Amino acid sequence: MSNIPGDLKYTSSHEWIREEANVITVGITDFAQAQLGDVVFIELPDEGSEVTLGDSIAVVESVKAASDIYAPATGTIIAINEALVDSPELVNEDPYEDAWFFKMELKADEETEVFMDADSYQDQCTD
Repeated sequence: MSNIPGDLKYTSSHEWIREEANVITVGITDFAQAQLGDVVFIELPDEGSEVTLGDSIAVVESVKAASDIYAPATGTIIAINEALVDSPELVNEDPYEDAWFFKMELKADEETEVFMDADSYQDQCTD
């Protein structure tokens, strides 16, 4: 089974979330990158953009498919990982550390209550 760190939260659309006060860091899970195969291109959201829960805000393209990345909450994009633009393969190599996609400042904390813990996400991946 894929690597699913216990200190992160997860979405049903295979994003991982690291929460720090009212800022979250977002990337895609090891399971997601394994399903995609070799990642060849990543389109990130614009820094400063306002996003709403569920919006398609980024795209990951691999040798197999293109997949949308969805906003896991409502807020403002405050940082993007520029390294992924030049080195999208980082997603395959280290999805949880070097390959974060963006950081966002949350508008409403209650939206984070729907995030899954590692055990729940593991169950989703094996269903």
